[in-house]
Amino acid sequence: MSATPFGPDNPRPYLDPEGLSPQTLAVRGGQARSTFDETSEALYLTSGFVYGSAEEAEAAFTDEVDKFVYSRYGNPTVAMLEERLRLLEGAEAAYATASGMSAVFTALAALLARGDRVVSSRGLFGSCFVILDEILPRWGVETVFVDGPDLDQWREALSEPTTAVFFETPSNPMQELVDIGAVSELAHAAGAQVVVDNVFGTPVFSRPLEHGADIVVYSATKHIDGQGRVLGGAILGPQDYIDGPVRNLIRHTGPSLSPFNAWVLLKGLETMDLRVRRMAESSLAVARALTEHPKVARVIHPWLPEHPQHELARRQMTGGGTVVTFDIEGGKAEAFAVMNALRTVDISNNLGDSKSLITHPATTTHRRMGEEARAAIGITDATLRISVGLEAAEDLVADLRSALGQATPTPTASRDAPGAEDVVHTGHND
Repeated sequence: MSATPFGPDNPRPYLDPEGLSPQTLAVRGGQARSTFDETSEALYLTSGFVYGSAEEAEAAFTDEVDKFVYSRYGNPTVAMLEERLRLLEGAEAAYATASGMSAVFTALAALLARGDRVVSSRGLFGSCFVILDEILPRWGVETVFVDGPDLDQWREALSEPTTAVFFETPSNPMQELVDIGAVSELAHAAGAQVVVDNVFGTPVFSRPLEHGADIVVYSATKHIDGQGRVLGGAILGPQDYIDGPVRNLIRHTGPSLSPFNAWVLLKGLETMDLRVRRMAESSLAVARALTEHPKVARVIHPWLPEHPQHELARRQMTGGGTVVTFDIEGGKAEAFAVMNALRTVDISNNLGDSKSLITHPATTTHRRMGEEARAAIGITDATLRISVGLEAAEDLVADLRSALGQATPTPTASRDAPGAEDVVHTGHND
């Protein structure tokens, strides 16, 4: 049993979501006002809760009463975020986590045990790849990688019993799509649960559960917050899965979301639809402009007709997302020169922010994968990923054209540090 804000006798219960649009649910879903009748969601900055008697404490710990007992187990502010996300996703249940990576790891660890088998697309964010390629195998889980767009490879890999399937769609950063419905059908026939990382798809443009997936994970740090303020994650799926292995794992390993971060994410959800739609519109304008530039060798965006899976994108998404991936003519030196010449785009490995951000995946988010693994998913030293923000699209296009036109390889390390002779790359994954 998980407590709901202010207990079962709360005189101001959750809003009835029946018939409400996602835009309304993102603003009002899950809000439970206290007896103070606050306008904004209440922020409960407390680690623990008190009991009226020793008997009540015992009953709370045996789940005989519906009561919060400790904020690592549950918190009223966090519970409001979980309910809002659940309604938006159309899921039975949700659990908020401390980060997107804790959501990915917990979602898989709650399904898998020694001797189990997981099939994953190889086109993954760097840290997701490390979990599948290094961490899970170290604990006796077999990982089989396939090319996400290739249904024949999925079919072959899922021709034997499998416990879990994992993929991103679109993938980070190469924006490969996986046919959610087709792969889910194959996975279920093999006995597997399907876990989809929907960060690039966003809750605005993609609803994996409606296409047959079982579980969805998010880095709420990205579009849900959308303003670079806090870390957070979420796991959404069946009630018995969330209330059973997921809750048990998080309770006893500790990657719980803080009440403050949950409150910030609730505020982010209120504007997410507006932000993401505007950013997606601008990202397509940026992508189109880049396709016309002679110094750009390749542009990847699901809404461009030349994307090899454009029809699939149109079928299972309602928008193309906020990210543009492109290769410039040249290599690492030329890519760095373009990044260093930009004025309105910051160099950062985050994405989904209201500010436009650019990164060089080979030396940042996907550095640890190694050159061979990067090459297998199409990442080269010439690849750049830009997360398009809320700046005017015409300013971003003009800035990119200028940077591409004037940039020449230089040893200068930073736009903000003229004369610097070197640059240190930590290689950390976000």
